[in-house]
Order: sequence, then C-alpha cells, then structure tokens
Amino acid sequence: MSMKFIIINSFRTMVYVAYISIIIGGIALGIYQKGEFTNELLGLSGGLAQLADFAVFAFGGWVAASLICGLIVTLLDIRDDINDRLPDARRDM
Repeated sequence: MSMKFIIINSFRTMVYVAYISIIIGGIALGIYQKGEFTNELLGLSGGLAQLADFAVFAFGGWVAASLICGLIVTLLDIRDDINDRLPDARRDM
C-alpha cells in the first residue's frame, strides 16, 4: 500500500465526515431555532413552526453539504488527474 493511496483515502474520509457534520449542523440549527425563524418568516407558531424550522434547516444543511463537499471532491479529482498526466508531459518536452 503506497503513501499516495493512504493520503487520497484520508482526504475522502475527511470529505465524508465534513458532509455528515454539515448536515448535522443544519439539523442542530433547526432544533435550536425552536420555530422562531418560520414564525418571523411565515407567521407559523407552535409545533408546526418547530417542524418547519427543522425541515428548512435540515434541507439547507443537505444542500450546503452537497455543494461544499462536491466542490472539494471535484478539486481533488482534478488535482489527481493533473498529477497523473504531469510525468507524461515532462517526458514529451
């Protein structure tokens, strides 16, 4: 097992942990709001406002996690492709 394999997999593991952490953060923010966000925004109150807050922030956390972690994975793939092709470009010079 090479060091490159370990480093690439550790980056991927960090992305998975970040993805789950961002979603959990969104859910926690929705619980923390206790319906105040949708009460101000939509005029909802009580349990319905708390459920709406939970849903809005959980969805927002999922979208944010998908965008952030998707960008990180894309940049890592581009970097890996460049590093794989770099020795071939140097030989052709």
